[in-house]
Amino acid sequence: MSTSETSRFVRLRVELVLEIEEPEALTGAALERIAADEFMPDEERAHARAAVREDEAEALAYLVDPFDLVAEVPGVDLAQASWSSEQIDYDPDDEEWELDDEADDADEADDADETEDDEAEDGDAARV
Repeated sequence: MSTSETSRFVRLRVELVLEIEEPEALTGAALERIAADEFMPDEERAHARAAVREDEAEALAYLVDPFDLVAEVPGVDLAQASWSSEQIDYDPDDEEWELDDEADDADEADDADETEDDEAEDGDAARV
C-alpha cells in the first residue's frame, strides 16, 4: 500500500528567512500579544516578556502561528503544529542559502525505495 492509500495526513514544511527591519516594532507587537493572552499564566507571561525583550527570534515566535497558514484552507483540519525561530547568519549570495530541490530529491529517493520494495515483495509472492 502506498502512503496515499493508508493516511490522510500530510506534513507541510515551510522554511522562511526573514529580515528584521524594525526590531522595536516586532518586540512591541509581541509584548502586546503576550499581554492580550488571557489564558497565559502570570509566571509564563513574565518569562515570555523577558524572552521577547532579549531575542527578536523569540518575539517572532510569539507572533507567527501555523494555524493562521491553514485556517482558511477548505477541507483541512490542523492536527498538530510546531514551530521555532532562531537568529542566523544569512548571506543571500552564499550557495548554502539557495533554494533548491533537496526535498524533491529526498522524495524521489523515497519513491525509488518504495518501488524496489514493491518489486521485492512481488518477487517473494511469485516464489510462494
